[in-house]
Amino acid sequence: MSSTEQASGPTRIDDLPIRAELRGQSPYGAPQLDVPVRLNTNENPYPLPEPLVERIAERVREVARDLNRYPDRDAVELRTELARYLTRTGGHPLRREQIWAANGSNEVIQQLLQTFGGPGRTALGFEPSYSMHALIARGTGTRWVSGPRGADFTVDVPRAAAAIAEHRPDVVFVTTPNNPTGNAVPAETVLALYEAAQAAKPSMVIVDEAYVEFSHGTSLLPLLAGRPHLVVSRTMSKAFGAAGLRLGYLAADPAVVDAVQLVRLPYHLSAVTQATALAALEHTDTLLGYVEQLKSERDRLVTELRALDFEVTESDANFVQFGRFEGPGGSHAAWQRILDHGVLVRDNGVPGWLRVSTGTPAENDAFLDAVRALRHGPGADDSAEQTQQTQKKQEQGA
Repeated sequence: MSSTEQASGPTRIDDLPIRAELRGQSPYGAPQLDVPVRLNTNENPYPLPEPLVERIAERVREVARDLNRYPDRDAVELRTELARYLTRTGGHPLRREQIWAANGSNEVIQQLLQTFGGPGRTALGFEPSYSMHALIARGTGTRWVSGPRGADFTVDVPRAAAAIAEHRPDVVFVTTPNNPTGNAVPAETVLALYEAAQAAKPSMVIVDEAYVEFSHGTSLLPLLAGRPHLVVSRTMSKAFGAAGLRLGYLAADPAVVDAVQLVRLPYHLSAVTQATALAALEHTDTLLGYVEQLKSERDRLVTELRALDFEVTESDANFVQFGRFEGPGGSHAAWQRILDHGVLVRDNGVPGWLRVSTGTPAENDAFLDAVRALRHGPGADDSAEQTQQTQKKQEQGA
């Protein structure tokens, strides 16, 4: 009997001839659970306003007549409008030639690593940070190096520069505001890292600004002037409330935009995606109004959590990292107790910490009720049906 005829059990992923660097790895993903309050994926909790929904329908109807044809391969109109948006809000004039767009900021990062990383090359990021940077690096055959962060999750320039000098990476990632910690990276730190990267290689420095619209400060887009190896990536998933759209983009020197087009797939952005994004950009002011509401709610979460004696990392994003959970079970046990009250937050692998996305006021109230019950102590394991009783006892000082 041949080997193909022999009876065997189900095929496992490790039975396949996958690349060595992918063995033992896990795909990116957060739990998708059917619970009343989901605050684990940093989505914008507000649905798109009805006038925008109607405008999307109009624009999609227009392009639907020509879906038998390929879309604009270079997304000229979309890139023009993205440049206009960044010029107006980012404090730095940009042209269409400096903008590139793709299916989510993850594809933007993938294209950058396909262009500037790859086999025999190295990417470095300062962890904990956005885990997809390392996953995409491995997926493109790029060696990944985890750079240092301080105990307060900031980037210590001398240590970071030493890591760059030691590993001489081809690509350096700087995430600001940082996910999952929420803290922003000062412009002077990014400049120091850029100089260190140019002295070591030179290499590309990618500033991931997925959450910058929620920041207390300003974008680092003005740093692009005179720095051809600097890239700023953005997304419409967060501030624009369009996570389902999957539209990311970058701003950089025109030569960088030319370079990533060497690896982009033909007609990678559908006509429907381009039309939807253009409609959203027409409603920028309305959507950024929701951002202001979320910033206020985020600051409320920080205040309330600190009042409950949690440690809270300073946040410039639409989420808050809080802790520390050092008892039995650590952060995962705390995550489960909060989930028992119908609220899903993120246990994102930072020992002793959890991350909560900013929701609507009602969702945030539900979360705060859950962590008050958690703080109560032994009764924190009560079922969701016992939540009100637990809270009443807490208020009475029990």
